[in-house]
Amino acid sequence: MQEHRGQSRVMIENVQPQVDGGLYAAKRTVGERVDVTADIFGDGHDHIRAHVWYKRDGDAEWSIVEMLPVMNDSWKGSFYVQQRGIYLFTVVAWVDHLETWYDGFKKKAAAHVDVRTELLEGVIMLKKLAGDRNNELQHAAKKLEEHYNAAVEHVLSEEFKEIVHHYPLIEFETQYDKVLPVVVEHKKANFSTWYELFPRSASLEGKHGTFQDVIKLLPRVASMGFDVLYLPPIHPIGKVNRKGKNNNVKSEPGEPGSPWAIGSDEGGHKSILPELGTLDDYKRLIQEAKKYHIDIALDLAFQCAPDHPYVKEHPQWFKQRPDGTIQYAENPPKKYQDIYPFNFETDDWIALWQELKSVITFWIDQGVQIFRVDNPHTKPIPFWQWAIAEVNKLYPDIIFLSEAFTRPRIMASLAKIGFTQGYTYFTWRVSKAELTEYMNELVYGPSRNYFRPNFWPNTPDILPWHLQHQGENVFIIRFALAATLSSNYGMYGPAYEFYDNVPTEGKEEYYNSEKYEIKQHDWKRTNRMTDIITIVNRARKEHAALQSTWNIHFCFIENPNLFAYLKATDDLSSIILVVVNLDPHGRQSGYVQLPKHILNIGDRVNVKLHDLMTDDHYTWTQEWNYVEIDPYKMPFHLFRLAVHESYM
Repeated sequence: MQEHRGQSRVMIENVQPQVDGGLYAAKRTVGERVDVTADIFGDGHDHIRAHVWYKRDGDAEWSIVEMLPVMNDSWKGSFYVQQRGIYLFTVVAWVDHLETWYDGFKKKAAAHVDVRTELLEGVIMLKKLAGDRNNELQHAAKKLEEHYNAAVEHVLSEEFKEIVHHYPLIEFETQYDKVLPVVVEHKKANFSTWYELFPRSASLEGKHGTFQDVIKLLPRVASMGFDVLYLPPIHPIGKVNRKGKNNNVKSEPGEPGSPWAIGSDEGGHKSILPELGTLDDYKRLIQEAKKYHIDIALDLAFQCAPDHPYVKEHPQWFKQRPDGTIQYAENPPKKYQDIYPFNFETDDWIALWQELKSVITFWIDQGVQIFRVDNPHTKPIPFWQWAIAEVNKLYPDIIFLSEAFTRPRIMASLAKIGFTQGYTYFTWRVSKAELTEYMNELVYGPSRNYFRPNFWPNTPDILPWHLQHQGENVFIIRFALAATLSSNYGMYGPAYEFYDNVPTEGKEEYYNSEKYEIKQHDWKRTNRMTDIITIVNRARKEHAALQSTWNIHFCFIENPNLFAYLKATDDLSSIILVVVNLDPHGRQSGYVQLPKHILNIGDRVNVKLHDLMTDDHYTWTQEWNYVEIDPYKMPFHLFRLAVHESYM
């Protein structure tokens, strides 16, 4: 195209999706739609046409989809990605003189202007397009050379309109100056359901739990509909400076310590805490979980207890203080006397990087496919970019979940350089306004192209203020929001399903935290929450609309305590409407507006609704519809919608 540079009249700007000018690939998963947008314009009033060119990296030929104008010189075209790997795309645009001529011809003919010369111009362009091979265009050109009235009538026909649209006259085209990448990952990257438990608390008999005890819990986890079981670190726990109950700086005899204080004389990051079992036991757990379609997620915490073998074998990997001691971890006012962070500024950084990467690949070789990465923002981002890329070369389907509740730009950078999913601020977004603003930021802001949110209402580290000393309705509301707003969500399970709501006063932390002690859970117990979890997770698996975060449309409803949103697949084969009462204590009502433009319905509304939570059925025949929610009956509606075909 360079030879026509001086004759190209179209400008192409602001092509999306691109991340940092194409430095990083935009992210999608298999089957997702890629919406390509651009600002496209030129001089004068000639008609512009535009295409998206796309292909899978390595393919010889480009596929082409048309772009259409949206408004104010903004254009949009879409394609679907059907295979894993890297896709490439760019935008091509040009002045289409045939379409420009056609538009002018129609206006002149409508004004009864003589268009004989225009017919001759049309013949020239059609023959130019046809060459020697296109019989349809050659035939159209001949018709324009026939009797004047018949020729005019032909140009004004629907048949000719289709010809002009189907055969653009492409000359002096402008190609966007970049070919942009999209990385396409497997579907679980975009749709997963996480449950967290401490394996040492898995026993039904009041003793230290083992992997075998966790195996016994798999039917329970599977029956509730979870497909990821995340266990805190399973490695030997440090004995030096071991923390006691409620983060006491001194442990009592028999206290198990924090699993995140990794390493002792029993081994380090490639070892198993003996009380949990053996490596073979862990591999057996992974295999048994797969029978239930559950992946076991390993906690990847790159830090060491003072008695970790690394401290003795590689003291240069840790920061030495002037008094000869090693600097332990701090996040003032919090102190972690039982943890030594790695010093990534060590002169021996290459060996450190290689060893940490080998930890990841070691566990992958044991069968691990998912890593929940602890505090990745406290390690250099270039390290993660290198390590994840190196792992992906050999193991392309590994999921890395970033546990980084930190500043927005750091969370964004971690996502750009390779983390598959990330924890979010959902944990602290409570009001209707906060939730709406945050979802709009995630779904419609720039981060949509690189950040996949994973919503957690709680974690072992965080008992948020709005759950403290509260009853089951609040827990149900926050669960419903997490599980239906985001296609990836998780919970610190036993504490959540059994409504653990007692904090360390003045802090967002659990009192008698399981991080520092073994708990005795009644694993045979079910309650209202376990039933609701089961129903919602079943709905997530059965209804494709709930398997994407990116398809949300907020529905207007005046009551600030009622939060309504619609999720639908592109073909409207799956439509879900969620209405949540954000008030856990009182009945709330209001009128919710159906988004008719999304549902592709006119004024004659006929929508069937099935509440998947209560099994109630309704018919709505109006755009605005009354809803009333008693939180003590069910704090939210989960409607499956069916739009009557005769009104489509």
